[in-house]
Amino acid sequence: MAWLIRPLRRTLSSPCLKALPLRQHPDPTSFISSRSISGMRNSAFQDKMLRLLRQEIQYEHERSAPKQPITRFNSFTVDDRQGEQWIKLKRKFGEKEDITIDATMFDGSVPVSSSGETQDIEQLHMTFIVNISKGGDGNILEIVCSAWPDTIEIKKVYVRQHNRKPGYPYLGPEFEELDEELQDSLYEFLEERSINGELAIFLHEYMGNKDKTEFTRWLETVKTFVEKK
Repeated sequence: MAWLIRPLRRTLSSPCLKALPLRQHPDPTSFISSRSISGMRNSAFQDKMLRLLRQEIQYEHERSAPKQPITRFNSFTVDDRQGEQWIKLKRKFGEKEDITIDATMFDGSVPVSSSGETQDIEQLHMTFIVNISKGGDGNILEIVCSAWPDTIEIKKVYVRQHNRKPGYPYLGPEFEELDEELQDSLYEFLEERSINGELAIFLHEYMGNKDKTEFTRWLETVKTFVEKK
């Protein structure tokens, strides 16, 4: 039997087995320490974010504080909807026509080269939609336009029903495809209703101010949310 015991004893005393670590229960204080470190990191990130938000708000106010938006332009009343990207202008024309204009904030730009400038200037663009109704039958003449800094451009003209129906109604040809005299007459139609280059200038000034206002409001809203405990 001795020849069986000696190999077994050598196996039990092998240095490989001695090197195996004993299983130990984790120290509960290590979890507390990890949570504490994680909380400190989150707090530091939050403090940094709040500091940057406050700096940005202060900078916006010191650089050029937004002005109080006006409520009228020529014959139009102006409805500025806080927190939205659209404004609405309304007026009556004649005895029957009700005119509504929905205008977006800036939704695009194109580079414009200028003599003497070292770099291109960005010319801002916005879209506005003119709705003209005469009551009665409920049909609406809808004209989609672009507003550049001092001019307007008609993009589409069509008649639709007051309550839009699902589907894909025919909306007519592209405006550029129409006869040039017909194009001119449609611009004159809008001009008579004070929808012209002067309106484009107003919209750009108004939306420039709204852009500042909405950006500052956005900063304040994010800051308030982050500050909540």
